Amino acid sequence: MFEVAIILVVAFVVLLLLDVQIWVALLFASLLAIVAEGSASAPTVLLASKMANGTGSFVLLAIPLFILSGNLMGRGGLARRLVEFSSSLVGSIPGGLSYVNTMTCMLFGSISGSAAAAVSSVGGFMIPEMNRKGYGREFNVAVTTTAATTGLMIPPSNVMIVYSVAAGSVSIGAMFMAGFLPGILTGLFIMLAAGVVSIANDYRGETSNNPRWKIFSATGVIAGLIVLVITSGQISWPVSATLLGLLLLTCLVCFETFRGAFLTLLMIVIVIGGILRGTFTATEAAGISVVYAFGLSFILYRQISLSDLPKILLDSCTTTGVVMLLIAASSGMSWIMTLANIPQTISVVLLGISDNPVIILLVINILLVCVGTFMDMTPAILIFTPIFLPIAETLGIHPIHFGMILIVNLSIGLCTPPVGTCLFVGCKVGKTTIAKTVRSLLPFYAAMWLALMAVTYIPGISLWLPVQTKQIKSSEVEKLEFLKQPD
Repeated sequence: MFEVAIILVVAFVVLLLLDVQIWVALLFASLLAIVAEGSASAPTVLLASKMANGTGSFVLLAIPLFILSGNLMGRGGLARRLVEFSSSLVGSIPGGLSYVNTMTCMLFGSISGSAAAAVSSVGGFMIPEMNRKGYGREFNVAVTTTAATTGLMIPPSNVMIVYSVAAGSVSIGAMFMAGFLPGILTGLFIMLAAGVVSIANDYRGETSNNPRWKIFSATGVIAGLIVLVITSGQISWPVSATLLGLLLLTCLVCFETFRGAFLTLLMIVIVIGGILRGTFTATEAAGISVVYAFGLSFILYRQISLSDLPKILLDSCTTTGVVMLLIAASSGMSWIMTLANIPQTISVVLLGISDNPVIILLVINILLVCVGTFMDMTPAILIFTPIFLPIAETLGIHPIHFGMILIVNLSIGLCTPPVGTCLFVGCKVGKTTIAKTVRSLLPFYAAMWLALMAVTYIPGISLWLPVQTKQIKSSEVEKLEFLKQPD
């Protein structure tokens, strides 16, 4: 089987280096490995069978529905309402447009479930506005590109569904609840980086008459929120009630813009609340989100006409086809990798490096960051979940926790060349080049890496909400928490 593994890996890497489309590389490498293994009388039929099995899950029906819902939201003028709400919260602060950009990307990305859609929709409005207010063009692109990835961590998220399928027995509801705090934390780190850069470059925009200390105070508040999220596992209910009261007070102060964004934000409550209460499954929730998004965009706000629907449906079908083809191709590769004992071999190698989970997780994170620079998120999750999840479980790491490590990590790859989807879209919207933007991205790469380290080594950030909402048992978490010192 060693020869089969070598053929599989070498063929896949060579095809990627030749710039072959990734689904073709997956299929061709898998087919070569099956032929080299020699037990199949009809390799192509066997591969096709594994591909069909990989896409035969009922749960995967949620993906095309969430994609359609996101496209309806994106075309329905909902991004502007979220921008107005975010602007009323932090827009008056010097450098505040970068905070507005980040908050809007977090909200819109989570509602649409697509980072690229967030870059296009929010960036199409915010980047020109920030340019007009004197912010650096590359800085604006960097903020939008990195902030958009938080929508993949904050539910509902298609990549969480993909991970749940790849992991086998992971609850989608638990994954959805696990994503809130890591997504918010990453957004706060990005806002902190934006605040520091704003201070350094004196980005004041329309509020240039305000005293400079306001930037420092705003950045300090963001830093305080980061500490609060990191210590989420120790938050008492009185503190939580106080935070909820402050949130409600903020919404009252910003009532006019909050009212405009309320129905948009309500979609998250409907989808997540219905899943948690057991009213409907994740797939049914996706269908409800389509009906809700259509109602807002077509009937209430009237931003979409009947003539727009064919284009929206076509775009949704195209995106769905790409995702499903990647899932099918990755399923074939996952099967032959298991047959060739590749996951077990990698597990032995990594566990041979050290028996310290801190070191092994650092190595896994570095490997995944490198993978994310040249591989899109969906195939990376499908390929590397079967490889690294058994190692994580051996170290006593909960599958939900590892899923969030994987998603936060691979989100960085969406902003890095040469295959950073969000980076390409952001540069196109911002009318600049990747070469010019990369330097401005460095502080935001650092912010995302810090968020990744916090999510990796503080399990409570990912597991606190699933436990509080009874998606997973607290005893299960206590038993598996990998940083717990032995008695």
